[in-house]
Amino acid sequence: MTLQRPRSSVAWLLTVAMACMTLPTLAQTSQSGAQNAAAPTSGEQPAAEPDTLILSDTLDYDDVKKESVFTGNVIMTRGPMTLHSDKLTMREDAEGFQYGTATVEKGKLVRIRQEKPEGFEVIKAEGLRAEYNGKTEELEMIGQAVITRYVCGKPFDSIRGERVIYKQKSDTYQAFGGPNSAAAGGRVRSLAKPRASSEKAAAECKQKSQ
Repeated sequence: MTLQRPRSSVAWLLTVAMACMTLPTLAQTSQSGAQNAAAPTSGEQPAAEPDTLILSDTLDYDDVKKESVFTGNVIMTRGPMTLHSDKLTMREDAEGFQYGTATVEKGKLVRIRQEKPEGFEVIKAEGLRAEYNGKTEELEMIGQAVITRYVCGKPFDSIRGERVIYKQKSDTYQAFGGPNSAAAGGRVRSLAKPRASSEKAAAECKQKSQ
């Protein structure tokens, strides 16, 4: 099952990982403004990569494998994105692309929160396991997977399944059912409220903040 996000919500996750994860926003831009933003002025420097802070009880680094393993109450913060897990493995391939795998002990869930203040939007993702592929720019929640979008503190879009994949390049979601689905009967469950209602919620938040 593949779902195309409303184009008014532009761009996840994740990156953890996933770091990854740049999530869609509700920012509305005029056509001329979008064109100006797409064409940087002469001498303008690209936006700097945000710092990544990882807290854990232990860290094992293998320079040969280019792999770092963080264990014990892992909390990763990268810009407006926060990841919680019991173990986080991060590696880099020969081309410089990064990959991350986050897992938890039995009875827990990997939790990811991505904030987009400019759109008054928060994306929350959870599952038994989370994997990020920096080369394809895909974030996958595996087992009891749920991804929910909040606008002005209210839930709007939600996808449940055994596996939910966010594809950043195409701005689409793909979900699969199975015995370990977060939805009843091992199915995929998708709830999407009208785009106008989320735009209204964002407008109300903007008005309150002024």
